[in-house]
Amino acid sequence: MQKEVMFAGFGGQGILLSAKLLAYAAMKQGSQVMWIPSYGPEMRGGTAYCTVVVSDRLIGSPIIKNPAHLVAMNRPSLEKFAPVVKKDGVVLINSSLIPVRSGRDDIQELIVPANEAAVTLGSVKCANIIAVSAFAAKSKMVDIEILRKCVQEEFSSKPKLIPINMQAFDEGLKIAAAS
Repeated sequence: MQKEVMFAGFGGQGILLSAKLLAYAAMKQGSQVMWIPSYGPEMRGGTAYCTVVVSDRLIGSPIIKNPAHLVAMNRPSLEKFAPVVKKDGVVLINSSLIPVRSGRDDIQELIVPANEAAVTLGSVKCANIIAVSAFAAKSKMVDIEILRKCVQEEFSSKPKLIPINMQAFDEGLKIAAAS
């Protein structure tokens, strides 16, 4: 079975890293994976997005017009991509920056105040880790413990960042469980 997710937000929000972590976890659990970033001149401040395709068989094309899921970290991303998410998909909405909802009743909305929760933990920079763990818990695209190990490995070259990112990971799981 093939599943796709689009991560989207402003450049600098860790969009590509979140997608990379999910893709890496899927690879570690033996899935076929495609990770396609788009960041061009919008790297800092404009819209950046990344598509991850996870499958139990070879992936025919990395181009996805209608992803199964969406992680929207800002309002322009929600407005642009939520209309094309497949029915019954999960749409994570970063409610810290998005005061509206998708307007759809055929998808699961996961409302996550990622920026607020990250600031509470001590750094807005870990909002993406909160989002990816909450999304993974709700969508079940990857094993949570494998994803946790991938986050630890990602920050292994900067050991001082591991504790706050593990706290962020657990906060995302807590938010997903409460929704």
